[in-house]
Amino acid sequence: MLELMKYLRIELPEDIQKAKLSGDLKRAQRMIGLRLCNAPAPMRHRLRLEEEILRRLPSQYPLNEREALKQIQEEIPDFTADELTEREDRGDADWFMIDGEPRLQKRFYASMKKVYPELAARAGMPADDKSLLDQNVRDMKENGEAAWKVKIRHTVQISDEAFEPGKVLVHIPVPASCINMEDIHILKTEPENAYTAALDSLSRTVSFDTELQENRPFSVEYEYISHVRYTDPDPAKATGGLREFADEEPQLVVTPLIRMLCDELAQDEKNPLVLARRFYDFVTQNVIYSYMREYITLGNIPDYCASRLRGDCGVQALLFIELCRCAGIEAQWQSGLFVTPEGIGHHDWAMFKVEPWGWMFADCSFGGAAYRAGDMERYNYYFGNLDPFRMAANNAVMQEFDPPKKHWRNDPYDNQSGEIEYESRGLSREEIISKAEVLEMTKIR
Repeated sequence: MLELMKYLRIELPEDIQKAKLSGDLKRAQRMIGLRLCNAPAPMRHRLRLEEEILRRLPSQYPLNEREALKQIQEEIPDFTADELTEREDRGDADWFMIDGEPRLQKRFYASMKKVYPELAARAGMPADDKSLLDQNVRDMKENGEAAWKVKIRHTVQISDEAFEPGKVLVHIPVPASCINMEDIHILKTEPENAYTAALDSLSRTVSFDTELQENRPFSVEYEYISHVRYTDPDPAKATGGLREFADEEPQLVVTPLIRMLCDELAQDEKNPLVLARRFYDFVTQNVIYSYMREYITLGNIPDYCASRLRGDCGVQALLFIELCRCAGIEAQWQSGLFVTPEGIGHHDWAMFKVEPWGWMFADCSFGGAAYRAGDMERYNYYFGNLDPFRMAANNAVMQEFDPPKKHWRNDPYDNQSGEIEYESRGLSREEIISKAEVLEMTKIR
C-alpha cells in the first residue's frame, strides 16, 4: 500500500473535499464510490487513499465539546466553555467536523497539559522532571561522549475482541545499524520461528508469519549500546557547499510554502550550519508541541506544521528536515523509542549533515521544550547533539518492511509499536496490544 502514498499530493475533487470538511464523511465516502469506476488512474489511486483516511478520522476525534469540557472539568472544575472555545480557536485543542459537529482529538487535553505549565498546575500535575536530561548534557560536555547498554523486551498481541483464528503477519521494531547504535543483538523471540530483517534495514523489524488457532503474544528481546559523541560545531569551520535534492514523495517535497519559508529564513545566507540553526530556531521557537491524529490523515506534514505551527516530535522533525533539504543541506529522519530506567516512549527526531562534522542530530521537540522552560543550555545542546536514551529502528521515513505488509499500516511513515495483519485485513492500533519494557539499562561511559 505504500505505493499509493505518493498520490496524496493530488487534490481531492472539490465536492468531495467540501463534504469532508463539513463533517459529512459518509457522503464523501459515497461520492468516492461513485467516482472510482470512471476516474483516471491517478485520481482513482488518490480516492482509494482517501477512503482509508475517511475511515480513520472518526476514531481520531471521539469527543464532542460537551464531553471534552466534562473531561477537563474533572480535573479543573472552574474551566469554562469559553476557555475551551478560545483554545480551539488558538489551535491548542485540535478539532474536526464529524457528522456536522466539531469533535475534539482524543488526546487534546493531555497535549495542552504537556505544553502549558499553568494549565498543568491547575490540574494538579507535578512539573516534568528533566534532571536526567540536564545531567546528560553536563556529562557529555565534560566527557565528550556517553554510552548506555540496554536490554528491552517488546511484546505485541491481538486484542481478544479483534482475534479470530487464521494466518497472521506480525512486525515488531528492533534496533538498526546507525551512527548512534552499536553491538546490537537479537537475544530471543517467542515463538522461535521469527525472521529478522537485515541490520542495515531502514525500517528494521523482527517478523512472525504463522497460523493462529488461539490468541497468543509475540515477543522479541534484544540488546544494544546507545553511543553518542558530543559536538559543539563552530559555523566558521563549516565546509562544503549546498546542493539540490530530489523530492521524495509524498512528504519530502518542496511545496510553495516550504520554498517561501526557507527563502525567508535563509535570506542570503550560504553557510550550511548557520542555515540549519535558523531552521532549528524557527521550529523550536514557533511550533507548539501537540499530540497528532494518525499521520496518514494529515496530508503534507511539513506544510501542515508550517501553516498550523503545531505538531508532535515527528511533525516537527519533518518540517526541519524539509527546510534543510530545500536549502541544500542533507537531512534525514530517525525514530524509535526514548528509553530511560523509568520507562519507554515513542519518539522521532532528525539528522543533518554538515562537514567537517558529518552527521549531527536535531531534536526539535526536546529543544522546544527546553526553550519554553527557559533552559538555554539544554536548548542549544539539542542542535547538533542527541542524548543516549534512544533505540533507533527507523533511519528514513516511509520505508517498506522486510517482508512487506499487504494491507494498510497503522503508520505508513514510521514504526514504533509494531504491526499485525490477517490475510484479509490489517489490524488498527486499537486492536493491537503493544508493550515495550526495559529489562536492563546500565551506563558504561
